[in-house]
Amino acid sequence: MLPVPISPPFDSRSKVRNLLFILLSVVLFLFKGRYSGPLDEIVHAYAGNFLISFAVYFNFMNLEYPQRFRRVLAAAGALAVVELFEAFDGFGIMSNTYDPIDFLANAVGIAMAFLIDSKLGGRRGTNVKIPAPSPR
Repeated sequence: MLPVPISPPFDSRSKVRNLLFILLSVVLFLFKGRYSGPLDEIVHAYAGNFLISFAVYFNFMNLEYPQRFRRVLAAAGALAVVELFEAFDGFGIMSNTYDPIDFLANAVGIAMAFLIDSKLGGRRGTNVKIPAPSPR
């Protein structure tokens, strides 16, 4: 059995970036009640699901996973948690109003986080400088 490489050693840049996305999501969540503009009914009904799911994904990205499947495992774990939270009425911690579209809003929030994370993570790999071969 081959060892599966776990996430690289502590990467403070990605941990800080994940924390900033979590904080941004929480701040937007706290201010969504003050939103009054186009589609305000949709924002008030589903933005919370979207934003919290977005934050949960980046919280899961701070856990240790095999490097090869890191984003997929984080997305799967985050999706499982938020959808189970929705299905089981907040696990008895919070009261929840059942709305089937909440499940979609949760999935869209995680998908958006996954896409942003993939784009930002992919960009980091293209900035790596490969040293020129030394003359012989």
